Amino acid sequence: MKQSSFFAKTRKETPKDAVMASHKLMLRGDFIDQLAAGIYTLLPLGLRAHQRILSIIRQELNAIGAQELTMPALHPKAVWEKTGRWEAYKGEMFQFEDKSGHWFGLGPTHEEVVTVIAGARISSFRDLPVALYQIQTKFRDEARPKAGLLRGKEFIMKDLYSFHATREDFDRFYEEVTRAYLKIFKRCGLEAFPVQASGGEFTKDVTREFMVKSEAGEDITLICDHCAWAANKEIAETSKKNCPECGEKVKEYKTVEAGHIFHLGTRFSEKLGAYFLDENGKRHPVIMGCYGLGTTRIMATIVEVNHDKDGIVWPGEVAPFDVHILALGSGNAVRQEAQALESHLQGEGIGVLYDDREVTAGQKFADADLIGIPLRVVVSEKTMAQGMVEVKHRAEEEAKLVTRGEMFNIATNHRNRTRNHETGDSKN
Repeated sequence: MKQSSFFAKTRKETPKDAVMASHKLMLRGDFIDQLAAGIYTLLPLGLRAHQRILSIIRQELNAIGAQELTMPALHPKAVWEKTGRWEAYKGEMFQFEDKSGHWFGLGPTHEEVVTVIAGARISSFRDLPVALYQIQTKFRDEARPKAGLLRGKEFIMKDLYSFHATREDFDRFYEEVTRAYLKIFKRCGLEAFPVQASGGEFTKDVTREFMVKSEAGEDITLICDHCAWAANKEIAETSKKNCPECGEKVKEYKTVEAGHIFHLGTRFSEKLGAYFLDENGKRHPVIMGCYGLGTTRIMATIVEVNHDKDGIVWPGEVAPFDVHILALGSGNAVRQEAQALESHLQGEGIGVLYDDREVTAGQKFADADLIGIPLRVVVSEKTMAQGMVEVKHRAEEEAKLVTRGEMFNIATNHRNRTRNHETGDSKN
């Protein structure tokens, strides 16, 4: 992809209302456009990174037997009234009356809708378990939309719902989802901690949050570096700041919530009629769980923990492109060489952004650092005179001169390291 025709315009200045690093850098790099407070467009660069995050999520959830669907964002009042949540969600749910006098809400979450769908198709224990997920835009009337994609009125979320005949089977799947989530975060370049947390409005049970250490976080998490125990400070019973598991001192960290999973029990199935017959023909309400991941929030969190003073440092598996080629100089020979490299790399399935713009070398280098593509390749008259190209990993300080063949090997090895999961290798 030639940068001169790519729909992205970087900017030097930092927007006045941007405070968090991810907000600043994604606006400056033209990954996102802000329409209003808490409402954003994913521009081509941002969409490419987001799509790679979604690919990781789909791979790991499909691997544990979850199936994807897409549910309506527009929900009739009646289904929410059956669970008593129409009134409970008034402060958060966008609710309105249509031309026919019927009330609807824009879905902030989908427990009601998915329970109706599953309940109509589950009749026997033989139909269980089942796990359904979607990736969809959610709407919440957030009172304090700020921090870019970390907190918005409109955002993209992966929500998974599971249905079980027994608590034991739910517990098994709950742990399976936990392992899948940890794989997702690791592949996205995030170190996440499973944390005991409150269920809030969803459940009285203790739930599990997945927290990432970051100064951008609004939560305080207590973490034991000795045994890896962790808990949200709001519910932790550590009066003397000692770990309840091993007795060692715990530390407080600011954290971003990257995911949250819940045991719903039979709250929704009982109220919405999702029942099944067991082996003896006895009728029972289905046991449910729900599992959330804010995907645009994950993208912002990745930037929060993977940046430096010059810009974003994308982890390889979620970067919008694999290689950024910079052609320095206006000579035809330089352009032809850069185009030949671009063509070869793309032919090998390697994503390339080729900076062919007629701007200064300084601007090209600054934009490359800001955008943060993992591998930078520079072609100039100087490098060509030596029969070389300059290669620099975004996460490293030093650049080096290598032959074309060596550069192809470096790019291919990078591609292989970041794509091996797509062929089923997600064991680590």
